[in-house]
Amino acid sequence: MKIKRILAYQVDLPLNEGTYNWSGGKSVQVFDSTIVRIETDAGLVGHGEICPLGPVYLPSYAAGARTGIAELGPALLGQDPTQPAKLALLMDREMKGHAYVKSAIDVACWDILGQAAGMPVCHLLGGRYGDDFVLYRAISQESPEAMAAKVAGYRAEGYRRFQLKVGGDPDVDIERIRAVAAELQTGDRLVADANTGWLAHEAMRVARAVRDVDVYIEQPCLDYERCLSVRRQIDHPFVLDESIDGAASLQQALADRAMDVVNIKISKFGGLTKARLARDLCIEAGIGMTIEDTWGGDIVTAAISHLAHSTPPEFLFTSTDFNSYTNVAIADGAPQRANGRLAASTEPGLGVSPKMDVLGDPVLRIE
Repeated sequence: MKIKRILAYQVDLPLNEGTYNWSGGKSVQVFDSTIVRIETDAGLVGHGEICPLGPVYLPSYAAGARTGIAELGPALLGQDPTQPAKLALLMDREMKGHAYVKSAIDVACWDILGQAAGMPVCHLLGGRYGDDFVLYRAISQESPEAMAAKVAGYRAEGYRRFQLKVGGDPDVDIERIRAVAAELQTGDRLVADANTGWLAHEAMRVARAVRDVDVYIEQPCLDYERCLSVRRQIDHPFVLDESIDGAASLQQALADRAMDVVNIKISKFGGLTKARLARDLCIEAGIGMTIEDTWGGDIVTAAISHLAHSTPPEFLFTSTDFNSYTNVAIADGAPQRANGRLAASTEPGLGVSPKMDVLGDPVLRIE
């Protein structure tokens, strides 16, 4: 089987709640998503999606994904998409870095591999654990009162894990954490995600001020070294995200015992092939994981669901359902949240069929 054509589509994904705010005054209202379609000479077609969280979250941006795919795509024509690990090496040889550019291509190849094997992707990634898995809900940064007021509504939708966006004024963030924590019930879990927004001394102030609160502290500072310094001085469970962008940084963090939980975002690693490797390294090291991506719609959510559903539950801290944050459906068959939980499709491949009328005309053709 060979790749004969690669197409890319651009879709806007507006947020149901209007805006998504996080540290440093960063905000997004509409996400710019790129869907990749890989067609083969055997008639099988696979899809992937890449949707950066704007250009200010990680070193990635939506137009860069499409430009990178245009640059990389010609080298993939004639290659066998059912060998994603081999293709990952080829992509790394053809383009240094830019893991996010490669992610949707890699996911589309896994989609094809699953269809060719007659198996859902989660079976190929390690097996399917249980009937479904747990999700979290991000609480966009607002006033402490407004953030706390959202907890009851999210819990009514089934969520029991809440990721609180902090990383602003430490005094206000202390109020945010305490206000939201006061709304929690037994069995709920709270993560205070600073998204690199604090200096080390500010992170220490916040952690000490909420020492009596059952809360996880996530990515307090901009770089790994400062996060590690904070981690070594506080009592709270500690999560790393932005600092872990590949196998090398993950292995360093595991050696340093730098976190209790790590956020495995598929596109940070370059797709499911390398995200699976990261997942398996964490399992061997006994580290919990949040399995997700930077953002996305139905196809990203499907890819997340297969990696999460193939992760042993004791290591899966939580995951997410990005397609419930937007009001634009881009594929049929995508997993849908039920009582705060999600399940990967049991159909071969990712189990999704893009809505071509929503995708419109391709913005890129490689053939």
